[in-house]
Order: sequence, then C-alpha cells, then structure tokens
Amino acid sequence: MMLKNDPELYPYRHGLFFAFFNALNWQVATGAPTVLFMEYLGANSFQTGLVYGWTLLLTPVQVFATLLLPRLGFKRLTLAGWGARSWFLLVPLGLSVIASGPASPAMIYAMVGAMFFYSFSRSMGAAAITTWLQALVPGSVRGRYWASDQIMGGVAAVGTLIVCAGMFAFMPARWAFFGQYVISITGAYLALQCLRRLPDIERPVVMGWEKIRSDTPRHLFARSPFRPYLWLAVLFYVVTTPIAPFGAYFLKATAGLSVVNIMVYTMLQYVGVITGNWFMRSRLDRTGAKPFFRLSFLLFAVVAVGWLVCLQWNLVTPWLMPVLFLLLGAGTGIFTAANVSYLADLLPEHDRALPVSLHGALTWFLGGLSPVIWGVFLKSGGVAPALDLTTFRWFFVATLVGSLVLVAGVSLLKEKRGRIEPILEGSWLLGPLRAMGSLINLAEPPRQPPAPPVEPEKR
Repeated sequence: MMLKNDPELYPYRHGLFFAFFNALNWQVATGAPTVLFMEYLGANSFQTGLVYGWTLLLTPVQVFATLLLPRLGFKRLTLAGWGARSWFLLVPLGLSVIASGPASPAMIYAMVGAMFFYSFSRSMGAAAITTWLQALVPGSVRGRYWASDQIMGGVAAVGTLIVCAGMFAFMPARWAFFGQYVISITGAYLALQCLRRLPDIERPVVMGWEKIRSDTPRHLFARSPFRPYLWLAVLFYVVTTPIAPFGAYFLKATAGLSVVNIMVYTMLQYVGVITGNWFMRSRLDRTGAKPFFRLSFLLFAVVAVGWLVCLQWNLVTPWLMPVLFLLLGAGTGIFTAANVSYLADLLPEHDRALPVSLHGALTWFLGGLSPVIWGVFLKSGGVAPALDLTTFRWFFVATLVGSLVLVAGVSLLKEKRGRIEPILEGSWLLGPLRAMGSLINLAEPPRQPPAPPVEPEKR
C-alpha cells in the first residue's frame, strides 16, 4: 500500500522487496541465531567469535571485488555473490538435523568453513549492490527510497526474531534451528528473485591501483583531520564489536538463559537503534556530530559497567539486562548515523572515494578481528561450552577503559557546523556489509564528455 500511494517509488519496488527478504537471510545467518546455534553445537568462544567475525573480516573483499565490475557489471556481480551465499547455508541446515546437542569437532569446523564462504560470497555481491541501487534510483526519490529500505529491512529483521523466538518456545531445539535456517535460505532465494527484476546500469570505470597504492599511506598516516578520526573509529569497532556475540553466548552457555529470552533482548537492541536515531535526527544539524560521538561512547561505558554489576550480582541480571541491550543498540545507532554525517563534513567530495573506502575496510576488518582474538582468551577450560568468568570480567573492564579513551579522543576531532549532506542515505542501521557498501565509491560511472559550448546568438 505504501508503494502504490507513491507512484514515483513504485517502479523501484523490487529493490525494496529485496531489502525485506534479504533481512530474513542475514538476521539469521550473521546474527544472534547463528551465535546460539554455535553454542548448541558445543563450539567454544574462539570458534563462535570466528563465525561471527567472518562477516566483518571479509569486508575488504568488497574493495578488491570492484575490479570485476568493468567485466561483469553491477547486476551480474551482485547476482553472483548473492546467489552463491545461500548454498552455503545448506551446511547449518543439515547440521541442525544431524546434531542433537553438542556435536563432533568436524561438524563445528564445517560450520566455521561454511560461514567463511557465505561471508566471502556476500562480500562479493555487496561490492556492487549499493552503488547499483544508488545510480538506479533517481535523486528526487532517493531519500524516500532509502528510508523505505530501512523500514522494510527493520520490520523483517524484528519479525524474524519474533518467529525464531516462537519456534524455540514451542519446538525442540534441533527443529527450531532447522526452521530458522529454512527462513534464512528462503529469504535469500526470494531476495535474489527480486534483484533479477531490476535493470542493470552502465558498467563503471574503476579507479587505478596506482592511485590507490600511492594515496593510501597519505590517508592513513599523514597529518590531516581525517587521520585522528580514522583511528578513533578503528578503536571504537575494536572495543564494541565483541559485546553482542559474547553477551549472547554468555547468557546461553554460562548463565543458562533460554533462547527465547536472548531473542527478546536482541529485539530490544533494535529498539535501541531506532530510538537513538530518532533522538539525534532533528538535532544533528544544529549540534554537529561530536556531542553524539561522546554520547555514544558514554553509553558503551554504561553498558560495560552494567555488565560488571550483573557478573558480580546475578540477582540483578533479569532486571538490568534488558536496559543494557537497549543502551547497546542506542549507542550503536547513534554512532553509525553520526559517522555518516561527520565523514561528509570531513572529506571534500572530489577526494572522498578512497579515504571512505579505507575507513570502512579498516574499521570493519579490525573490528571483526577483535571477537576472534578475545575468543581465544575467553575459552573456558571445561568440556561444556562456557566463558571464563574472570577473563569475561576483564573483557568489560577493557571495554570500559576503551570507551573512556574514546570519550577523551573526541576532543581531537575538528568539525564545521551547519547542514551537511550525508554521503548516502540509508543502509547504516541494518548490517556491516550494507554500511561498507555505502562507502565503496572506487567504482565510478564513466565520465560524460562536457557539453559543447553554446554559441552566442548573433543579432
């Protein structure tokens, strides 16, 4: 109904349907449901951190995949990546039927390998899709399109969590996990069919590697306003990325909470994302991004303190944990939206493509490395999957210290006040690959030759 009442948006409805069905896929494959499935198989914290981190660790693949765009074009590369990923989900689908509780090491390694290839294929497709849709949708409706994209994806993501929670409430665990991967694979298939209905655009010209090689050290290490923000953002992702997967893993493996409760907490995290963005949306242009960076970092400090309190006094966990997940989502949502505005303020449009791509690649890669490294130290010495409680407390002490360092680091940033057009509307709330895809501008459409000068009229 929303699309039928907007005739300008209606021709691009298949892109919005893609956002809906795609969320059915990634919400299961890259989120809390897969973390809980790893715990069900008996995976340790390192193996779980690796599976969760693949999506982030492989985001730099998107930059290199742009080399294929002149040969394949946007549509074919997107279809190739998105089409291949669903095949790898047949592995967890089969494992959910075979395993009834802790599985053999071979099954856990199969899951780790399957999610590696899933994330690799997904990164290949993500190299093209956002630039494709940005060029396909006219500028006059682009804002409404990306807002609708977020609505469709958000509704599907929350709906998926509700359905998964219902499955675990009324079905045996193995069949509930089977059902959630059926949803994920079905979503991937339907999303692919939506993409097939969209027209392609002209193949791009890719920035030369010589320019990338020569300019990268300058952006990373030369004195400039961009350098302190880049490394501040890297520290943010390193500090905050492990909280969600290890929080869910701890609640199930060590605290013994039900999967239903953990799904509800994850839904509250999405409520926090929406609330945080609603709060800052009308204020960002007036105050600039720096106050919101401080607010986001302080929220993560509060989350760390709250977790330390819960680990010390278990009785407060049922009351405090919903608030902590809400604040976790709010801090994440506030940072991601402020990040878009600040990058547009910081970088001139004519020299934006490479630094923003480096920003996305470094932050997500090193952020994905963080849960993998922490997973090594958090492993419990017992046979059953669990986290070492002493190390887990030190993890949140490190999170608290890192958050306070980030608060202090905001003073190093420089910012202009006033209205700043964001780099690209949308795609920042729902997943790292979409966020990274928003920043990849290394592939640019061929430049149009300048129009011939108009001869002055002779009188």
